[in-house]
Amino acid sequence: MGQDNRKPAQDDMVNDAIRFKELLVIGPNGEQLGILMRREALEKASELNLDLVVVAPNGNPPVAKILDHGRYRYEQQKKAKEAKRNQHVTQIKPLRLSPVIDQHDFDTKLKHARKWLAEGTKVKLDMRFRGRMMTRIDVGRKTMNRFIEETKDLGSVEKMPKLEGNTMSVVISPNKN
Repeated sequence: MGQDNRKPAQDDMVNDAIRFKELLVIGPNGEQLGILMRREALEKASELNLDLVVVAPNGNPPVAKILDHGRYRYEQQKKAKEAKRNQHVTQIKPLRLSPVIDQHDFDTKLKHARKWLAEGTKVKLDMRFRGRMMTRIDVGRKTMNRFIEETKDLGSVEKMPKLEGNTMSVVISPNKN
């Protein structure tokens, strides 16, 4: 409470770090105390043994609140941690096929893709054409379509197979269950 020896974070404007002349001040219970000069607002906060924290620096005039800065920071960190925990990061697992892939290799890659789709992970399928294979893109497209057909029950094609340079790619996303 009051002054502490820690250096405030860059985004926190607290007590003496505040450089605005006038502030719209909000009391500790949420009541508006009106527009006060910086010195008056700091005096009011020290009377209550609390800190003056700028909560909206872009306001006209900037908005400051009288509160316990330590508790305020703790609540902000708690909110950030909760938001981070609740966010869902979509992961994409890559698989690389060849236009002339052997049946056993195809089955192994298919097994991996089915497992990932069942777990709810997207699968990005790449097929690289090298040298003379560029003349046989239709063979690669058949292999790609066969793979898509085999995973149709677990996932749907997000982006149809597309040839970019010498690589054909497709993204299969899991069905919503």
